[in-house]
Amino acid sequence: MTGAGEHDLHSALTYATHDGVALQGDLYLPRGAGPHAALVAVHGGGWQQGARSAFQYWGPYLAARGYGLFAISYRFAKKGQKAYPHAVQDVIAAVQFLRAKAGEFRLASDRLGLFGASAGAHLSALAALGTSAFAGGYPNDPQAGVSAKVQALIGVYGVYDLVEMWQRYRLESPRDNNIENFMGCSPMEDRKLYFDATPISYATYANNQIAVLLSCGTEDDLVDRRGNTDAFLRALKQAGFFTRTCYVAGAGHYWASDPIDEPGSYSAVLAPRLIRFLAEKL
Repeated sequence: MTGAGEHDLHSALTYATHDGVALQGDLYLPRGAGPHAALVAVHGGGWQQGARSAFQYWGPYLAARGYGLFAISYRFAKKGQKAYPHAVQDVIAAVQFLRAKAGEFRLASDRLGLFGASAGAHLSALAALGTSAFAGGYPNDPQAGVSAKVQALIGVYGVYDLVEMWQRYRLESPRDNNIENFMGCSPMEDRKLYFDATPISYATYANNQIAVLLSCGTEDDLVDRRGNTDAFLRALKQAGFFTRTCYVAGAGHYWASDPIDEPGSYSAVLAPRLIRFLAEKL
């Protein structure tokens, strides 16, 4: 454990071992007795790359305001090696680990949420809303019997309609479609699989106890906000979810990992709204 400023950092904690892969995360903790609410943070990278260090600024920022953050790594897809549903099950295991270790880390086991960006928002939304559909994949996990239920979901420029995103990749990179690599097939081969892997499919009355904050840039040229964030928001509202939004004027994609205190930072637009959301719902 290392201490820095107003937080403690536990680096490279192994939260599960799935199919021989040790999965790790960095846990940023507030100082003080707690118990503190906490978020499991899931980075983006098109399901094929990225690093948990994407949350290196959010960890200290949140810890200084009384919230823990567990930034995790998960398994990637590549051509010929799918990562669905494995990556979703990795995220679920991280929630179970954090809940099981809550007492050890001065966390509140009944105040946990998920925070994802881009592909990480997709995985977070599936883990949060589709918990029962994806549970049980690794019954030998030490925390397999622990609840993976969360109270809040924060999605930043996420992919919430997998077929819509598949179509975009099909147009822009027809020879290497990230979605097909992740899923292991195209929608024409298995539309039900794509339905099951689409967060909008889980925007139901049965799930509406989870509070949701959605954020994206108005100029995102990678993930279409109308087909994803706007469509997900509409479905959530129809199902009676508590929802909040933060549309960042002029922002494109890839800004959530920027320093929060940097002049003109788009992350700085989201930060106070995120804190207000957490104060109200977590």
